[in-house]
Amino acid sequence: MADDEAGTLQAEHADEAEPASVPRTGGKPPRRKGRGGAGRVDIQRLNAGGSGIGGLLAKIILLGLLDAIVVWAVFVMAGLHMWIPIVIVLLITGAINWIYLGRGKRLPAKYLTPGVVFLLVFQVFVILYSGYIAFTNYSDGHNGSKTDAIAAISANGLKRVPNSAAYPVSILERGSRLYLLATDPKDGTALLGTTGQPMRVVKDATFADDKATKAPGYTTLNLAQVLDRQDEITSLSVPLSTDPNDGSLRTDDASTGYVYRSDLVYNQKDDTFTNSAGTVFVDNGQGEFATEDGSKALSPGWKIDVGFANFAKAFTDSQLAGPLWRVILWTFAFAILSVITTFALGLFLAMVLNHPKLRGKKIYRVLVILPYAFPAFLSGLVWAGMMNPEFGFINQVLFGGAQIPWLTDPWLARVSVILVNLWLGYPYMFLVCTGALQSLPEEVDEAAKVDGASPLRIFRAIKLPLLLVSVAPLLIASFAFNFNNFNVIYMLTRGWPRFTDTTLDIGSTDLLITMVYKIAFGQGGVRDYGLASALSILIFILVAVVSIIAFRRTKALEEIN
Repeated sequence: MADDEAGTLQAEHADEAEPASVPRTGGKPPRRKGRGGAGRVDIQRLNAGGSGIGGLLAKIILLGLLDAIVVWAVFVMAGLHMWIPIVIVLLITGAINWIYLGRGKRLPAKYLTPGVVFLLVFQVFVILYSGYIAFTNYSDGHNGSKTDAIAAISANGLKRVPNSAAYPVSILERGSRLYLLATDPKDGTALLGTTGQPMRVVKDATFADDKATKAPGYTTLNLAQVLDRQDEITSLSVPLSTDPNDGSLRTDDASTGYVYRSDLVYNQKDDTFTNSAGTVFVDNGQGEFATEDGSKALSPGWKIDVGFANFAKAFTDSQLAGPLWRVILWTFAFAILSVITTFALGLFLAMVLNHPKLRGKKIYRVLVILPYAFPAFLSGLVWAGMMNPEFGFINQVLFGGAQIPWLTDPWLARVSVILVNLWLGYPYMFLVCTGALQSLPEEVDEAAKVDGASPLRIFRAIKLPLLLVSVAPLLIASFAFNFNNFNVIYMLTRGWPRFTDTTLDIGSTDLLITMVYKIAFGQGGVRDYGLASALSILIFILVAVVSIIAFRRTKALEEIN
């Protein structure tokens, strides 16, 4: 078979080389016959993706692992009633199996599929999920379902029931989770449960002195283990049933449990909570139980869809609207100034260090790109120390001990941020411009000199337009990067100095991305993921619009090329 294929390959190369010497008589060149036909079939099979037994086994193993993970994920999602994601995952997995177990025309898809899958997971899914969260009230106290909220409210403020029956208990463990094994004082039945899982009857429990001590599949803790994990044991609160009004079983000494009930009683029929004072809490339609007048609310609440409420809040809330507009303006100013300053300095150094008569260019270029080798977050911390108004190197050494508020004055802080970002960003532009300058044709430059053009004229009319042909897309990418330049802002100033007209942690140097981080992760307040996602969508829209407009503008440069 190997000889046949080798012969076929030689015959095919001969076919490709010979037509040049075949007389053009209007007919087709003679076609070789013989063993070439069978050889071509085998070569096509190899080109179609046949890779032998090893490749087949590798595909089977990898696809088997993928399918096993998907089956496990489907069971998990089914338990959470996530039916639409289940359908999507099954369709994608079926398509992947169909592509990699097939032959022939599916070969291009085999190479495209990994990239497409990663694009869907790390880009499309993130955008869609952020968009979904933006239309919910997902935040601290509103991060679960209504059922979870009812259970949590019922568990809050638990108090021991007077004259509660004593339940003999044993502490069991499975995995890293603790369970209560209780003996019902009424009928001696063994009951097993843990926090969040109601008690259930255990039929095969082992008893000692009318007390259940062991259960199949669980490990009973000894005295030393109980003493080591006292905090975990006392925090166990096991519901007696699915009805939260029945109370929960808790223990303080790991040997006897008592019934605890909340002073809030849930009425399933009316969907209300009533406390011991007779105050009624109803579902107010905003993801929480509250009184009719809204003066009191129970925590936690639950996640619901709120439509465009988060977007409206961003631009109408008195604490947020004013600072948000200032942050948007500063974000655009920072991104534009960062691109202009880094490009100007990088281009200047590239032209200087690209001069043919300059000696030691390699050494200078290494020194110039050193800032590019430092992590941005470390550089931000170093510069923050250097700009300290009392002990910083800049004030103490360069300005003779002056106390210049580089990071505490709003305008000086903005200038400082741009200067530090210039120091970090110009090496990238230097590398880009150096490569672009070295690719420019020398004939055009020489022709301009012959025509008597000055160096400034040559740069403005010839070099710069030609540079922009290749550099313009990178400038747009640099704008998008600086629009979301989290490291420099957060490590240097944390967005401060803070605005004085809001109680939120928003400051003069905050970009939209740092503002989103503070809102999402509760810097000085409640974590509001829904509002943060709405602002993330705003960032996406702004960057997308600016990028589309900029790319359309750069089409005019194509005529220069």
